Amino acid sequence: MVKIAFLLLLVGLGWVAADLGDITGLEHSGPYLLLSSLLLAIGLYGSTHGIDRTEARQHGRLILLAVTVGVLLKAAFIAGVMYVVTGDPRSMILAIAVAQIDPLSVAAVMADNRLSSRAKTILGAWSSFDDPITVILAFYAVSLSRPAEGGLTLAYLADLGLNAVFAAAAYAVWRLIRNAPPLLSYLAAATAIVSAAWSSLMLGVATAGLYLRIPDSRWLSRAVTAAFALSAFLMGLLLVGGASLMKGLLLGLAAFAAQMLAALVLTHGLPVTDRVHLGLAQQNGITAVILAVAFEREFSGFVGVIAPAIVTVNLLYVVANRIADSWGPYRPLPSSSR
Repeated sequence: MVKIAFLLLLVGLGWVAADLGDITGLEHSGPYLLLSSLLLAIGLYGSTHGIDRTEARQHGRLILLAVTVGVLLKAAFIAGVMYVVTGDPRSMILAIAVAQIDPLSVAAVMADNRLSSRAKTILGAWSSFDDPITVILAFYAVSLSRPAEGGLTLAYLADLGLNAVFAAAAYAVWRLIRNAPPLLSYLAAATAIVSAAWSSLMLGVATAGLYLRIPDSRWLSRAVTAAFALSAFLMGLLLVGGASLMKGLLLGLAAFAAQMLAALVLTHGLPVTDRVHLGLAQQNGITAVILAVAFEREFSGFVGVIAPAIVTVNLLYVVANRIADSWGPYRPLPSSSR
C-alpha cells in the first residue's frame, strides 16, 4: 500500500505542476524522448543486474517458458479482452505495456516465507527477464503498427543485430575490467546505460546487466528508485489531459487475470501454495510507467489508460494476496520444497 500511495502522490504532483504551469505538448520534445529512454535503460539494467545466475539455471526451462510463452500468452489474453470490450486499436500495445511483473516489487516480498525458495527463484528471474522481453515486444509492436513502414523488415533484424553487438561489447569490457578497481565497473555500467538510451538498444543493456555488475548494488537501487519517481512525475505531467478510468480498470483486471492464467499453464508440478502465489504475483511498476511515458508520443492518451491500470493491478495484488494468506495457514514453507 505504501508503494501505491507513493505512486499516486508523485503522479498527483506532476498533474498539479502541469496544470499550474500550463504545460502541454511535453511528449513531442526531444529532451523528453531522451529522458524517457534513459529512465527505461536504468530500469532494464537494474532488473537484470540482480539475477542470481546460478539459481536461475536450476529452473532454466520454466523461466524460459515464462518469459517467452508466458509473456506472449499474457499479452494475447489482455489484448483480446481489451479489443473485444473496447475495440481500441491500441489494445496490443496497451497489453504489452502491462504484461510484465515489476522486479522491484517482487524483491520487496522475497524476505517473507509465503513462497518456497524454489518459487522465489522462479519469480525473481521471471520478473527480471520479462521486463526486457516486453520492452522489445512493445517497441516492435509500435513499429508494426505503422503501415507506411511495411511491417517487419530487414531494419528490425538489423536492430536485433545491433543489440547483440552492444551486448558483446559490454561483455568484452567486463572481461577487461572485472579485476580492476571498482570505479571502472561503475563507469562502465553508467556508460552502457547512457549509450543504450542514446541509441535505443534496450535489449543490449538488459543483457549487459547479467554480467556487467557493480560492486555495491545499493547505488543501483537508488538510481532505479529515482528513475521510478521521475517517471511517475512525468506521467502526472502527461495526465493533465485527463484519464480513461474505465479502460484503465479493464486493462488492470485483464493483466491480473492473465498472470493467473499463465501461472496455471506454466507451473504444473509445483506445490499448490507456490502455484497460487505465483498466480497472484502480478505487479506493475517502473517498466509499465516508463513505457507509458515513452509511448505517449506515439499514442495520445496512452498514459491516461496505463496510469489507472497500474493502480488497479497493484490494489488487486494487495487484496488477493491477503485473502490467499487468510485462506491458507500462514507458515514457513520447508526448505526441502526445492
